[in-house]
Amino acid sequence: MRSTEARGSAGAALPHESAVLHVTGSATYIDDLPELRRTLHAAIGLATEAHARILSIDLSAVRAAPGVVCVLTADDIPGLNDFGPVVHDDPIFATEEVQFHGQALFAVLAEDMRAARAATRLAKVEYDRLPALLGIDEALEAGTRVLPDVSLRQGDVDTAIGAAPHQLEGTVRHGGQDHFYLETHIAYVIPQEDRTFKVHSSSQHPGEVQLQVAHALGLEAKDVTVECRRMGGGFGGKESQPGQIAAIAAIGALRTGRPVKLRLDRDDDMVLTGKRHDFRIDWHVGFDDEGRILGVRFRQSTRAGYSADLTGAIADRAMFHADNAYFLPSVAIDSHRCKTHTVSNTAFRGFGGPQGMFGIEEVIDAIARKLGRDPLDVRKLNYYGTTERNTTHYGQVIEDNVIHEMTAELEAGCDYRARREAIREWNASSPVVRRGIALTPVKFGISFTATHLNQAGALLNVYTDGTVLLNHGGTEMGQGLFTKVAQVVARELQIDIDRIRVTASDTARVPNASATAASSGADLNGKAAQDAARKIKARLTEFAAAKYAVREDQVEFRANQIQAGTTVVSFAELVHAAWMARVSLSATGYYRTPKIAYDRETLSGRPFYYYAYGVACSEVAIDTLTGESKVLRTDILHDAGQSLNPAIDIGQVEGGFIQGMGWLTMEELHWDASGRLRTHAPSTYKIPAVSDVPKIFNVRLWDRAINVEDSIFRSKAVGEPPFMLALSVWHAIKDAVAASADYRVTPMLNAPATAEEILCSVDDARQRAHTP
Repeated sequence: MRSTEARGSAGAALPHESAVLHVTGSATYIDDLPELRRTLHAAIGLATEAHARILSIDLSAVRAAPGVVCVLTADDIPGLNDFGPVVHDDPIFATEEVQFHGQALFAVLAEDMRAARAATRLAKVEYDRLPALLGIDEALEAGTRVLPDVSLRQGDVDTAIGAAPHQLEGTVRHGGQDHFYLETHIAYVIPQEDRTFKVHSSSQHPGEVQLQVAHALGLEAKDVTVECRRMGGGFGGKESQPGQIAAIAAIGALRTGRPVKLRLDRDDDMVLTGKRHDFRIDWHVGFDDEGRILGVRFRQSTRAGYSADLTGAIADRAMFHADNAYFLPSVAIDSHRCKTHTVSNTAFRGFGGPQGMFGIEEVIDAIARKLGRDPLDVRKLNYYGTTERNTTHYGQVIEDNVIHEMTAELEAGCDYRARREAIREWNASSPVVRRGIALTPVKFGISFTATHLNQAGALLNVYTDGTVLLNHGGTEMGQGLFTKVAQVVARELQIDIDRIRVTASDTARVPNASATAASSGADLNGKAAQDAARKIKARLTEFAAAKYAVREDQVEFRANQIQAGTTVVSFAELVHAAWMARVSLSATGYYRTPKIAYDRETLSGRPFYYYAYGVACSEVAIDTLTGESKVLRTDILHDAGQSLNPAIDIGQVEGGFIQGMGWLTMEELHWDASGRLRTHAPSTYKIPAVSDVPKIFNVRLWDRAINVEDSIFRSKAVGEPPFMLALSVWHAIKDAVAASADYRVTPMLNAPATAEEILCSVDDARQRAHTP
């Protein structure tokens, strides 16, 4: 950073803007807002069948319960009984038919939260039970879909596979994942004058909540404003799901004329809201003697749940990322979006990308073990090239490929080859504990695949004392977006970052904002804020040039000062003088991502502005008697371009990796035969703890990274890409399982690799290794 730059501008490693508030308990979340007089508390009554016709609902005992003010059903919705983000197939309250165990049937409004929750359990519902499809295999057999099947073809796959010297095929599965944000879903709705409403919603997409609430109330967008200062975590779970929670609270506020708060407890949150999509991936590959892929076929089948939600875009991205970092000369992908009688799955960090990468990494590993080669060598052999073999199966030319250099650097830096040999020697003399190692890449496309969502707005106000108030369409869920965007403005105006305050996301200030998702928060909102700052900077430059009789190119913004020729004044002085001269000190900014164009009908074009890259090497140990696993060491090298904030970016890499590790090794969702989710609390659903972090954990941003595209200060997105680095853990476990059978067979392992799954895999591998 130049010495003339203001403190805390883009590129500086600063703490999160709310870090002190977080650790002192001073950060205000929705449940911390002072409650207005006569606030009511809501709770939701949930269905106890997975699939059934509703014959009758007796709510008389609910209405008579102590503290209950009123009960809401679908009959109380004056507008649209739906909160579907894309397809209108998500009822706020079920009416004639229940489609998953835990679906919302009614809501109770009471004087306090405990009374509301207790009253929901008094309902008497009579059902006519119907057959329930709970899993992917059942849905495939029944042919049930939430959306039509989609197919993508590149090249003559059948000929390529048929003529290949070697062929392999298999099936691999991975489970879903609960978001397990610290703050559960919550909304607080306050009636305003003239049938208008103020909504506080823990949402990654306030603009969508605004429309969902308006539609439910039979109103228009102008009648509803939505605000969110911060969320206690989101990870995609608060992209499309908050609309139902906000709508129920708003319907209650309309009905009673009183403020209504609806806060889900952990169990209800896990039962009622969607998860990461689980996948079954069937594959068939043809390859040459060295392991180079000649043709590959995938059938990606996902459990969507009972409704479409965001399944279409998620399944599309899984198809796009079926290549990960590998060139596929001929490929066929068939995508099945299966309807089941389970909660509708939704967005989760990576948004289908991890699912697609999971499949191709399984194929690469199988090829390597079939040929007796190091999987890393097969990976490198199949990497995209830089001048040829550089076009994806959806037609985008890769212009920023750095995976070769990054792999070489990490491979040497973590001493991969020597450690791999040492691990094999260890395994030869260790009958119970076996070790494994794997080095895996990540290539992740950045942009919304729905092109129209790649836009953002910002509002920047400069006050007469030289301080700045910034508002933009992004939301803060702990990822540091507000910090980064403030740093952008600090660099543009050359003022210290403590002179800038970022205010709550608010549909009344920045309208029609896209969701904070797809790793695009800093890219989009940073550029929009930069645009607003540059407009004000241009006005101040013009004013200073006229005031001090110099050319505009002689006006320079430096650390909290402006130099115009030989005159130097503080930023605050110039701003005050400009205000006195009636110069506008407020500006809106706007940004739309350039170059992207994607044809949804042909699944081709350029859906991504650029790619983010990363490599990770993990070493694990497994106990072959119990199935227990432990990550011993992980080394990560990640491409964040010219990082806006290295401290925050490294934290995102570390956190994304650990969350991905949880998905692949321990976070197991289980529905019983009745369709009831049994893993609905911390007591039954395990997420990674501090003790699960690798003892040796080396994380570094690539110091040669730069974005070839004109992103915000040449940075790269870092929210989602690191999640997939955890595939190194998954394949290290597979390597350790292979060692338990003396590397004679390719392990059959599904995710998550729980102790039970590993133990079964070890037993299976040993049996196959000794079967003639």
